[in-house]
Amino acid sequence: MKFFHLSDLHIGLKLFNRDLREDQEYILQQITELAVKERPDAVLIAGDIYDKAVPSAEAVEVFDHFISRLSSALPDMAVMLISGNHDSGPRVNCFRSVLSRQNVYMIGLPPRTPEEHIEKAVLTDEYGDVNFYLLPFVRPSMVKQITGVDENGNNLSYNDTLRRLIEREEIDQSQRNVIVSHQFYLPSGTKAEEVERMDSEIRTVGNIDEVSADILGQFDYAALGHIHKPMKAGSEFCRYCGTPLACSVSEAGQQKGIIMVELGEKGRRKTTVLPLEPLRQVRVIRGDLAEVLKQECSDYVTVILTDKVDLDVLDMQDKIRSAFPNLLEIRRETLRRADYMRGYAAQEELDPFELCCAFLKETDDEEKELLRDVINTVQGVMQE
Repeated sequence: MKFFHLSDLHIGLKLFNRDLREDQEYILQQITELAVKERPDAVLIAGDIYDKAVPSAEAVEVFDHFISRLSSALPDMAVMLISGNHDSGPRVNCFRSVLSRQNVYMIGLPPRTPEEHIEKAVLTDEYGDVNFYLLPFVRPSMVKQITGVDENGNNLSYNDTLRRLIEREEIDQSQRNVIVSHQFYLPSGTKAEEVERMDSEIRTVGNIDEVSADILGQFDYAALGHIHKPMKAGSEFCRYCGTPLACSVSEAGQQKGIIMVELGEKGRRKTTVLPLEPLRQVRVIRGDLAEVLKQECSDYVTVILTDKVDLDVLDMQDKIRSAFPNLLEIRRETLRRADYMRGYAAQEELDPFELCCAFLKETDDEEKELLRDVINTVQGVMQE
């Protein structure tokens, strides 16, 4: 049995207001091509299909095209996906029974009554059945009718909730079992603060959503979503695949990929990372202005300037934007104290328009013209 493990597509995401549709379509097409080449029996998507609970029409269209291309290219392949914390569970859950007859399992909601159980899809190969347990993102309040509450009537912790939810399933250990889940699982003995988190991830105060990954040890493979950097949650077969495309500058330089999992007879398993190459990289370029400009490219770039001398702000921004058409931001690593103090010492010597542009940083020609008009109007009123 061979399957792909994906997660955190975040379709519809904007990076510093840059529309990533073209980049996302490019990477999804690459995934489809890899599926055609490797011919997996299933593709698993472990949550956060969209970046927002109510995705735009364009985001839904991108996802629709992706699933349509996968299904058309490999009609016998199963597609299994769950909702993540960015998704709307009820929306993902729509047409669930209809889609399952088309070999597409979209599970948006966990079991919420004692009669319900974690959705299970079963595929069969020459070694027997493989059971895929599809568990969407869970908050304790969502499943308290099943898991109960503590002695004070309060919701259980995330850890106790997930443990009780999984333990109530009758998992046949003689068969091969896979879980698809979207939570913050921690390897046994690891503290939450020891796990590197990306800027694009939603974090809870005090890491109250942490769950010990030891509960996943009963599965032959745990396909996890939620953490954006590829990471093992205790073993080779319990892992986060990370995002297929960088969702923040903190992911610059990461090698993204798909985890291809192969299950032989019970106890025989193998994982392989299939690299993904984006249309544009996310890069951080650091140096003085002259050094930075030598590295011009069309990637998504954060520029960190190390110049210790004053720079003409407008000229500097124009040069950098010309060298990097997909510029995300400009940061100054070193600013002399005088740069701040002179504003107090000699305000009459400063150009208000230049000061406003430097403060706002990202302004186009139309905004500059409007800003200039506002400043002129204010100065005119002050002179009357």
